[in-house]
Amino acid sequence: MDAIDVKSYEYYTNRELSWLKFNSRVLEEARDKTIPLFERLKFLSITASNLDEFFMIRVASLKDMVNAKYTRRDIAGLTPQEQLDQILSATRELLDLQYSTYSRSLLPLLRQHGLLVVQEHEDLTMEQKIFVDQYFRENVYPVLTPMAVDSSRPFPLIRNKSLNIGALLAKKAGRSLDGSVGTDQASEKVKGKEKKNKEREQGPELEFATVQVPSGLPRIVRLPDEKDGTQVVILLEEIIERNMGQLFLSYDVVCAHPYRIMRNADLTIEEDEAEDLLKEIQKQLKKRQWGEAIRLEAEEKMDRRLLKLLRRELSIKEDSIFEINGPLDLTFLMKMYGMDGFAELKNPRHVPAPVKELPGDCDIFEEIRKGDILLHHPFQTFDPVVRFVQQAARDPQVLAIKQTLYRVSGNSPIIAALAQAAENGKQVSVLVELKARFDEENNIIWAKMLEKAGCHVIYGLVGLKTHSKITLVVRREEDGIRRYVHLGTGNYNDSTAKLYTDLGLLTCSALIGEDATAVFNMLSGYSEPVSWHKLSLAPLWLRDSFIQLIRREKEHAKNGREACIRAKMNSLCDPQIIGELYEAAMAGVKIDLIIRGICCLKTGIPGVSENITVRSIVGNFLEHSRIFYFANDGQEEVYCASADWMPRNLDRRVEILFPIERPELKQEILHILEILLTDNVKAHVLKSDGSYEKIDRRGKISLDSQEYFTQEAREKARQEKQELPSRVFIPEEHIEE
Repeated sequence: MDAIDVKSYEYYTNRELSWLKFNSRVLEEARDKTIPLFERLKFLSITASNLDEFFMIRVASLKDMVNAKYTRRDIAGLTPQEQLDQILSATRELLDLQYSTYSRSLLPLLRQHGLLVVQEHEDLTMEQKIFVDQYFRENVYPVLTPMAVDSSRPFPLIRNKSLNIGALLAKKAGRSLDGSVGTDQASEKVKGKEKKNKEREQGPELEFATVQVPSGLPRIVRLPDEKDGTQVVILLEEIIERNMGQLFLSYDVVCAHPYRIMRNADLTIEEDEAEDLLKEIQKQLKKRQWGEAIRLEAEEKMDRRLLKLLRRELSIKEDSIFEINGPLDLTFLMKMYGMDGFAELKNPRHVPAPVKELPGDCDIFEEIRKGDILLHHPFQTFDPVVRFVQQAARDPQVLAIKQTLYRVSGNSPIIAALAQAAENGKQVSVLVELKARFDEENNIIWAKMLEKAGCHVIYGLVGLKTHSKITLVVRREEDGIRRYVHLGTGNYNDSTAKLYTDLGLLTCSALIGEDATAVFNMLSGYSEPVSWHKLSLAPLWLRDSFIQLIRREKEHAKNGREACIRAKMNSLCDPQIIGELYEAAMAGVKIDLIIRGICCLKTGIPGVSENITVRSIVGNFLEHSRIFYFANDGQEEVYCASADWMPRNLDRRVEILFPIERPELKQEILHILEILLTDNVKAHVLKSDGSYEKIDRRGKISLDSQEYFTQEAREKARQEKQELPSRVFIPEEHIEE
């Protein structure tokens, strides 16, 4: 039998096409009739937001490659142009399904439940037309900036992701552009005849104009309720389109249609040449709004003449034009989700359970000294992490606080605590990652605020993103200096901690404390440790650590010993890691993977991956935790990390892998993995043909892992006799890290 080459193209799935399949799984939630109606609106909105970011970054990058005539094939054997062709085709299918879900399924159901969305302004009743026109005059007209295009006014710069209305205009007889009436009547008669003759032959001479739909005004406008109490809403662009004539009084509006463009938002930062990284990123952020146009969305019924003009002026290729049968930019559905009322059409609001080991009035440092503490978000509250930093800021025994920040909330209590600590005279060092995509501007604001408070702020590292999540608190105690550490799989963001599933570890392990000190010395200076006690870091050591752990399981399997790998992460697309997994599976290692998003590995390949299973869980919470389990011939090892198995995480980011060593906590994580692998409600299983299927539950007890962990966390808290408010789920945001 010929040796199997695990690097062969046929054993891999293209990364971008795999991501589109993930977004299709999110769309399945919007189509699931067992889910409350407004939750389905939320999921449909998420698919639209996800797709925007995908085009701005991933598709934009591929277009850059094509323009540069880059032809190297990816791990699945596709050139950039071949990837683009397949992506655009798959995207059209996804959009068709999005809008059929919206128009044919969700809109009729909303109407049945007392919410009417007026699709076309022509469908308004007389009473509604009067209301809409008055609303336009009083609230919208003063804000708008209509822009005509002629020899003196070039085509305007259209902002990225902005919603606009384009129009073709015909000049009214006897009026100039500024509306004045001509005085030479004989001359005007001659010109009028000539114009009419020309129009008979070629049609009227048309001019282009555009107006941006103001993002500062509500896109969903509520109209007077119907007699039966039905709430009625209309989208802002329909109101503007109805009143376009008010913006161009000297013209007849021949047609007016919404359009929207997506631009290349992938920042190109020459870090090695930048004298000041902060200023360079601020400069690049301004360019994001005006990058190359890579996608044009236009109303399906748009006048062909208008579409042709937009295509020409925006330099958009035919294959990058998407004609939409419905309202552009479905992210407005998240605003609809947030409308008052309709509580019966939403999941009840989720309230995280308290952590029994860390009651609200406890001394956190004293509790950590009793033993390592595992936090499971959002089922358990993120509050202990916030209080950990707040107590450290106030505690006179604390000498120093060091922390990495990748993403934080808009009004972060952790930022406030760090600033307070510096004002209290403590040594505070914070690495703020300025290159956290789409959070750059927010992070710049916080970094400057921390500097003003007296913190030492490091603006990331040249050539790398610092994606690790670690906090170190140095405290003087009776028996000497003790270091307390928080390590996590998620961000120090108290908002997303209610929406993302993540794990955190609080410890005062001396060896982890030494490693944590080494981490910050490495980040702030040039001190690179010779070896690590407990932690493993990317980009220098983590890849080798994972490979050694996988190969060890392979050797155990070859020798007839117990061997098993279970891993949970956001994405798997590193070819070397996938190759190692194939080799391990061929040696007999049972491998169970839980991968929410991108998966370039294929299952069910005869003789290669028959021992590998892959499942993706898509639910109310975004699955974000990274867990790695190795059976190790009965000497089980469990790790958590900030990293996925992706080249960017292993080679171009600062990431941390940390062990879970306390036996009780190790068993807790094994329990988490077991429940995730038993989920038959929200899990999608990867089939050998590359498709994902939900599990057939006939004859089986249903198990929704997220619901299970919610109830389990509440039960643990009840055992501590703590009263909890009722459970609720709130909207999820899908930020790809």
